[in-house]
Amino acid sequence: MKGRKIIAVIGGRECDETLYQMAQEVGRRIAEGGAILICGGRGGVMEAACRGAAEVNGISVGILPGDNIADANAYVTIPIATGIGLARNFIIVRSATAAIAIGGQYGTLSEIAYCLQLGVPVFGLHSWDIEGVIPVETSEQAVDLALQE
Repeated sequence: MKGRKIIAVIGGRECDETLYQMAQEVGRRIAEGGAILICGGRGGVMEAACRGAAEVNGISVGILPGDNIADANAYVTIPIATGIGLARNFIIVRSATAAIAIGGQYGTLSEIAYCLQLGVPVFGLHSWDIEGVIPVETSEQAVDLALQE
């Protein structure tokens, strides 16, 4: 796995069907592009992205806030129980070569802030419209740009 890109997918633990489908496509495209997906490993956008990666036998790493790997969604390939709560957001971003933000609330915003502080490019798909986040219109565009990083 050495040398493979790691792309973070960040977004809400709850999302509507439209965002779920976008995240699922993002996960699938990340895996098809030969990259490893990293996320918070729980529900919503995270589950959808992991599901998309799983559909094409991709690898997803779930950095969990609690201390039980059983809390990971059913599609996570590698669950990592941290026991550090929201501080796990830093680990997700620090591990990534690029991030794709899909929807999301304040947890996603914290991950975006870490991206901007650490110089990790972050592409926003129906997410926060703030300086430094590169807006994209489609899942395909988000992944294509992230894979170039």
